[in-house]
Amino acid sequence: MEMVLLTAVGVGGATVFGALIGFLFKDVSHKFSDIVLSFAAGVMLSAAVLGLVVPSLEYGGKFGIIITICGIFAGALCLNLIDKLVPHLHKLVGPDIEAHNNAGLSKVLLFVMAIAIHNLPEGIAAGVGFGSDNPSQALLIAGGIALQNIPEGMVIIAPMLSAGIKPKRTFICAALTGLVEVIGTLIGYFAVSVSQAILPFALAFAGGTMLYVVSDEMIPETHAHGSERGATYALLVGFCVMLISDVLLG
Repeated sequence: MEMVLLTAVGVGGATVFGALIGFLFKDVSHKFSDIVLSFAAGVMLSAAVLGLVVPSLEYGGKFGIIITICGIFAGALCLNLIDKLVPHLHKLVGPDIEAHNNAGLSKVLLFVMAIAIHNLPEGIAAGVGFGSDNPSQALLIAGGIALQNIPEGMVIIAPMLSAGIKPKRTFICAALTGLVEVIGTLIGYFAVSVSQAILPFALAFAGGTMLYVVSDEMIPETHAHGSERGATYALLVGFCVMLISDVLLG
């Protein structure tokens, strides 16, 4: 339990760390942020497959493939529904936000709320990983999600400041989005702790949410500013880093 709590704080704290970087470097180039986010996408992609989908097949027994496929699509559909209710990232934040503009302010606050809502299933994915008998694998999953949270925390800051929100309130909002992820991690852990019967489905569900985030949000975002080639190789590097980590810790 101690490890789960530390992991939950670490996953949520990664968003806060990213926010601090956002304060220090308000004008981070798109190319740099795309490379970092692509690396994180590769890590998350590998973590979803190796740490969630494959274990789901192993724990599912005779009907493992059916449970896993259903879980993957359930996770993806869940985030798809959330997207319809509250769009995320590239769908909300654009260059048209002007300082001290009420419309811009509303758009930025909606953006922050969207990140907070999306962080809940990501946190659940981190917590579900601890339901298996492989804590090192769970830590790798959490590490991949935390890595993705750093650039996400970075991109929160500049739009909020430009919309006229005071730095202190901006930081508090960023911290709250991280807190949601801490809560999600604990929910995921306790859900599989209460009933191991749901573990195969829960693992696949978490994997589906991560695959959806990578495909629907992270890859399009990193390919939207002219850095497609570098972003692609950064994703491959992130994927391979997780492969190496899995072999070494396995």
